[in-house]
Amino acid sequence: MPMSTPSRSQPSPERIQWLNQASTAEALAWLDGIYEHSPWVAEQALAQRPFRSLAHLKWALAHSVMQADPTQQMALIKAHPLLAAKPNPHLTSESKQEQQVAGLWQSTPAQAAQLQALNEAYIAKFGWPFIVAVRGPRGNGLTPQAILDTMAWRLHQSPAVAFQENLRQIHRIAELRLNEKCQQHPVLGGEVWDWHAWLAQFSDPGFLEHGQLSVSYLTPAHQACAQTIAMGMKACGFDEVTIDAVGNVVGRYHPADLSAPYVLTGSHYDTVRNGGQYDGRLGVFVPMACVREWARQGQRLPVGLEVVAFAEEEGQRYKATFLASSALVGDFDATWLDQQDAAGISMREALRAAGHDPKDIAALKRVPSKYVGFVEVHIEQGPVLHALNMPLGIVTSINGSVRFLGELTGTASHAGTSPMDQRHDAVAAFAEWAVFAEQRARQDGDSVATVGMLNVPQGSINVVPGLLQFSLDMRAPSDAQRDALAADILNKLHEVCAGRSIHLKLEETVRAAAAPSDQGLQRRWEEAVSGLGLPLHHLPSGAGHDAMKMHQAMPQAMLFVRGENQGISHNPLESTTADDMQLAIDAFEALMQRFNP
Repeated sequence: MPMSTPSRSQPSPERIQWLNQASTAEALAWLDGIYEHSPWVAEQALAQRPFRSLAHLKWALAHSVMQADPTQQMALIKAHPLLAAKPNPHLTSESKQEQQVAGLWQSTPAQAAQLQALNEAYIAKFGWPFIVAVRGPRGNGLTPQAILDTMAWRLHQSPAVAFQENLRQIHRIAELRLNEKCQQHPVLGGEVWDWHAWLAQFSDPGFLEHGQLSVSYLTPAHQACAQTIAMGMKACGFDEVTIDAVGNVVGRYHPADLSAPYVLTGSHYDTVRNGGQYDGRLGVFVPMACVREWARQGQRLPVGLEVVAFAEEEGQRYKATFLASSALVGDFDATWLDQQDAAGISMREALRAAGHDPKDIAALKRVPSKYVGFVEVHIEQGPVLHALNMPLGIVTSINGSVRFLGELTGTASHAGTSPMDQRHDAVAAFAEWAVFAEQRARQDGDSVATVGMLNVPQGSINVVPGLLQFSLDMRAPSDAQRDALAADILNKLHEVCAGRSIHLKLEETVRAAAAPSDQGLQRRWEEAVSGLGLPLHHLPSGAGHDAMKMHQAMPQAMLFVRGENQGISHNPLESTTADDMQLAIDAFEALMQRFNP
């Protein structure tokens, strides 16, 4: 007896079950239109049946495109229509609906002219149409101006990056179409998206006026964020909500058995200057959403949950970093209180002005035996998951790092009269060494070496540079790997300087130990992600996180959430989708259900 196509009222799991059992012809017919004029995508994905979930189906479709040859990928891109400011009779029904949602057809005459000009410039540069999921990461539609701004930004990308970003946008379009077809929408993910937007209304002076986000430690915007998060926690149903002596917002949701231990989680709510909305804050809102659902259902877990919105992680106002999480592990340095910001205000004064007593900081130290461990959800802040079309990633370790400030002193001399074989050029010495540093870091696969600051004081166009100042940042998943990397790179630097008669001055400024994920907690994350039907991807974290500090006191493990826009972070373009947020919420809920006291 032939199976019928699932009705629109059936829940998504039943639709996936039907798809797994359907004939190839029936399944292809049902998936028609998900990828524009490209039935081969669905045909190849169906070979991977059975699908364990809608998320698995989405990944399988995207993976089929990733495995296709460039000719097929190009044909897929060219199958998409140009964005237009007026109805196009040749649009598919899906494309027509999406462009209507974005409001493109209500563009002003100036916006319509700009859209046409950008379309022409994009095709002239790349030879293929600009593609964007006009319904956006939230799913409710990008404004015409947001689309134009995205086009202008992507016009400056390299052809390789533009090509891959077009494919990524095609996958996002397909995801939204599948949501409609399966009548499954990221309701909680959308709400968490909105929470981020709501908190982003608070920003420091000098940034707020320009529509930029900047929240530095203990500023009025920072305190407004703390109060807003605290009110949000109370509304979600936390049993206890406090703002502690360093400005951390702490919410506790009690376990069924009050003698049971707690899981500690959270992330920071301060930001870099002109940063993004999701760095740190995602790790606060995801567990808050879970608590709200548990509280609504009257559900208590075998373990309690303590969510900490850490007050400071970025080190923007004072030199001390991780000071909020340092307080929880008993590592808060009292000398930090005397540090002054750019206006000469000490941390001690700032704390008192915000209503906090520095004398109470020592009492914030947690007793590790009362906790199962620390887990953290965080946007990846990198391109790996984005490039792999993986919504979630399991963090294996937070990289250890070491940083140096260096100075190369050669001899400044006349650029025209100094023979090439008699120069002591500080820049040439640096260039020879910097290429080696890049190559050496690449050998490890997961190590990185970065020169972030470079300065030639009093440099002139007609003078051989005699002085160069630079920074060096090296990171690796283990201390041993980091130290081997640093030894090779620094040995080469000494060798180059000796060979060119350059004097080297080097100062180590930071050394942070790697924080390997606890195997037990990591395994729980793996089970939670796998339970969503997603394949697992493991990766180290190149950035530091509050989990790195908490690692000093208790086991820790992190979950990464894919970022949009090539995973860019510390930037207003930082983004993720409501769908990926929903998966993070589902994974966190599943993780918590797996704990036993």
